Amino acid sequence: MNTKTNTLAAITGALLACTVATAAELADTARIDNYLANELAIREIPGLVALVVDEDEVLFVEAHGQRNVADGLPMTTDTIFRIASMTKPIATTAIMMLVEEGKLSLDEAISDYVPEYAEIEVISNFNASDGSFTTRAPASPITIRQMLSHSSGLAYSFASDTVSALNGNGINGITVPLLYDPGTGWSYSHGISVVARVLEDIEGIGLDVFMKQRLFDPLGMNDTSFVVPTSKNARVTTTHNRNAEDAFIENANPDEIRSGVSGDGGLNSTASDYARFIQLILNDGVTADGERLLSSAAVAELGRNQLGDRLVSLQDEPSPNLARSFPLGANRDGFGLGFQVTAAHSIPDMRAPGSMSWAGIFNTEFWIDPATGIGGVLLMQYLPFYDPDAIEVLLGFEEAVYSELR
Repeated sequence: MNTKTNTLAAITGALLACTVATAAELADTARIDNYLANELAIREIPGLVALVVDEDEVLFVEAHGQRNVADGLPMTTDTIFRIASMTKPIATTAIMMLVEEGKLSLDEAISDYVPEYAEIEVISNFNASDGSFTTRAPASPITIRQMLSHSSGLAYSFASDTVSALNGNGINGITVPLLYDPGTGWSYSHGISVVARVLEDIEGIGLDVFMKQRLFDPLGMNDTSFVVPTSKNARVTTTHNRNAEDAFIENANPDEIRSGVSGDGGLNSTASDYARFIQLILNDGVTADGERLLSSAAVAELGRNQLGDRLVSLQDEPSPNLARSFPLGANRDGFGLGFQVTAAHSIPDMRAPGSMSWAGIFNTEFWIDPATGIGGVLLMQYLPFYDPDAIEVLLGFEEAVYSELR
């Protein structure tokens, strides 16, 4: 063997060693599975599906409990869940496709497309006792970037005492003033749904059609849709509500399982389907078949903190039966375009800084950890959102995964 061949062999060997060293592997998946089974029994949660994925394959997937308690149907790994606001990161990914194509700019004013937002004002004084308030003009227009990063000043009523009070006084929709000047705070809102409607106007098709053509079909997300085909109804889990006595009240599924098409919620999906979306992000915008759907720069922008020196803030709890205060990482993390972005921390056996995550109101959660090369999905289906038991299971699942990660 000549010197050139020896050198090539050495380089090839080094590259293979790096590949082996960086490939994700879970040492003991049984420990993770046992943790989930035990927690489900202790906390009497009806059912869940948990999954861990790396760039190329599923490392762990298990189902526990029941998807339909009344009918005695077991939870299965292909169970379909209402993923609610886990729709948002998919919608912002779709929107970034238009940005890449030059059809939309993140720093354009949303009022250029939805003129009503040119008239919106900011609360300058608010009286919580009677809901009265005064307003002023905002310091700057709301941009599309701010709509996608929840820094517009808009807020959902279930996450804001102020907006909840205003709604109670009959102030709804576009007439609700902003909580703060655009770009100066963080509050969870419907902004992504507004920009998704802009996408529909630009493309001349519904968001559901755009997502199917540009994301779901190329990724093989065949169980993800706003309307569940009747042939798949039996695979859809029921929802539950946890009452004041900590009992779970099951809600039977309707004959037709559908939701309105929106960028801020409504999709039905499985853990395996969502894993394909996670892999798209882990692979910098390329599908398992090698098709590039989004540039590396666009993926990076989705996961880049858009808040500057501001932080994600803990949201109010005006409707505790619907949602408790959220999110984890409040007063520490940043926010990208549709994704919460993990800031530096010193917590062992947890996702790395720069990880991207979000959740859905029925206690569905996911994270994407580009530094480590893995993502996780934990799907439950009950209210209230951020129920302490659901959060404890999520944190324990994450710790179990990282403690077993090689």
